[in-house]
Amino acid sequence: MGVAGVGKTTVARALAAQLGCRFIEGDDYHARTAVEKMRAGTPLTDADRAPWLAALHAAIATANGRRETLVLTCSALKERYRQTLRGDLRTVRFVYLHAEQQVLAQRLAERAGHFVGPGLLGSQLADLEPPGDAITIDATQPVDEVVRRVRFEVGL
Repeated sequence: MGVAGVGKTTVARALAAQLGCRFIEGDDYHARTAVEKMRAGTPLTDADRAPWLAALHAAIATANGRRETLVLTCSALKERYRQTLRGDLRTVRFVYLHAEQQVLAQRLAERAGHFVGPGLLGSQLADLEPPGDAITIDATQPVDEVVRRVRFEVGL
C-alpha cells in the first residue's frame, strides 16, 4: 500500500515472483469511470472507491478460502479502506511503502502510460492515513532490498 509512484506494483511483482504466488494489480479492478476520472486529474471520492475496495476484498477472501498466498497492490490510503480490504480476514498483512513527496513527484513525472499522474499526488498525500499496524518500508531502497525486508518481516 501507499500513494501513487511509491513502487507498489514493482515491489509486489518481485515479491510474488519470489514466492511463486499469484499477484493482483489493484488498479485493474477500478471501474472505467474511475480510471477516466483519475486520468483527467480528478481525485476519487470514498463513493468512487467503495466498489473497487469491495472487489479487492472479494479477491482476497477467495484466495484466503483457498489457503492461497496472494500479493495484491492497493493504495489503501485510509484506515477504513484497509478495514474494508481486510474485513474479518486476520491473515491479511499490509506493507506500507513510503517515500518523500519530492521522490514520488519525480517518479510520477517519469512514469509513462499510467492513468495516475503527478496531479493526483497532493490529494493522495492529503488522504493518506499512515497505518499503525503495517510493515513500514522506505521505498527508496533497491527493490530486492524492499522484497527481502518484506519477506523477513512477514516470515516468508
